[in-house]
Amino acid sequence: MYQKEIIIQNPEGLHARPAAAFAKKAAEYKGTKILVKKDGIDANAKSIMSLLSLGAAAGTKITITADGPDEEEAAEVLCQIMS
Repeated sequence: MYQKEIIIQNPEGLHARPAAAFAKKAAEYKGTKILVKKDGIDANAKSIMSLLSLGAAAGTKITITADGPDEEEAAEVLCQIMS
């Protein structure tokens, strides 16, 4: 399992467009389970609706957790998308 914390930089927070880009990229990692956590609540990184349910505003700290054969690559690439 690989984890990385980041701060949402987008001034509008995690809204539909960045959530869609994030979920699309996360879906490319077929063998990896990826979760995004905010305040103890988990969201499936491959689901736009799940990501939006976090209500992550600008400045929110989230943790990306990946588990699978390409976990480190998945988490690092996804962190770049959120930055």
